[in-house]
Amino acid sequence: MANKAQDESVTAKLTINDIARMAGVSKKTVSRVINRSPLLNAQTRERVEAIIRETNYVPNPQARALALGRNFLIGMVYDNPNQQMILSMQRGVLEALHDTEFELIVRPVDRGSARVMDDIRGFIVRQRLYGVIILPPLSENDRLAQLCDNEGCRYVRVGSAVLDDNEHMVVSNDRDAVAEAVRHLIQQGHRRIGLIAGPHGFRSAKERRDGFELALAEAGISLPRSLIADGQYTFESGISASESLFDLSPRPTAIFASNDEMAAGVLYAARLRGIQVPEELSIIGFDDTPVTTRVWPPLSTVRWPIMAMGRAAALKIIGVAIGEGGQVSEPSTFSSTLIRRASVAPPSGG
Repeated sequence: MANKAQDESVTAKLTINDIARMAGVSKKTVSRVINRSPLLNAQTRERVEAIIRETNYVPNPQARALALGRNFLIGMVYDNPNQQMILSMQRGVLEALHDTEFELIVRPVDRGSARVMDDIRGFIVRQRLYGVIILPPLSENDRLAQLCDNEGCRYVRVGSAVLDDNEHMVVSNDRDAVAEAVRHLIQQGHRRIGLIAGPHGFRSAKERRDGFELALAEAGISLPRSLIADGQYTFESGISASESLFDLSPRPTAIFASNDEMAAGVLYAARLRGIQVPEELSIIGFDDTPVTTRVWPPLSTVRWPIMAMGRAAALKIIGVAIGEGGQVSEPSTFSSTLIRRASVAPPSGG
């Protein structure tokens, strides 16, 4: 019994340096094994894992956190009405953190508050965050990036346009993707196309509107202000915005909604008015969230690779900790693509 207790005492005192010495590798290599980094050959990984099993070594995150001056926590800060986008981003981040020592803390804030910068600074300091992922539109604030730098906190900004250098950014090609979607409507024969824009102050809303206008300009199609309705990235705003477009005479034969929640609102409002989709009205959304295949007809949409962006954002932050030497190997630019479904058809009458 005494020998067993003694063995457990010795095991409890083992450090990552001890494991490295026993395996004949560097401390960084052991860290890579612990955090499932792919930057190892199979033979080295197996040797280190065997020693970890034999010694019953358990990493001490508190000790490592103390040495780093940071906890193994990644924060995700947002103020965005698109809840599906938040959930998809979380899934991507959690996929990246799986089998590592890192955990995710999600923090909503009010970007309109005079105290928003102090709130985020307090969050970073209290939690001793290792890094923070900043979602749009907060990510568009350069002062927030500077705040993270000042607090020594790694950060990645997620956006719809280039906001920072590659190490601190993941970005999608919203403008080009929306232009492709609208060109598809034009190729189907639509000339009177309505836009439900995103909220003012969101860079994604601007990029998507710019792509919409670009495609119309290329085709020589004018865009009266009456064909643009403002939305808030919510289902309810999609309903109210589409009502104003339906009241036009003639009404649009197609509508591009700047996200899927609003596109679903358009479909709902059309059904209430007895407008047949796609026979009398074609609809395209943006995001490719689950709602697009749970309504009838299924909605054409632009697939936004938000989970992949979340995964890349997390890996950019934790790369140093899992032994990648600070090298940014994750992509920074992600392509959104048009997904064609049954909500688009040529306009009635040709």
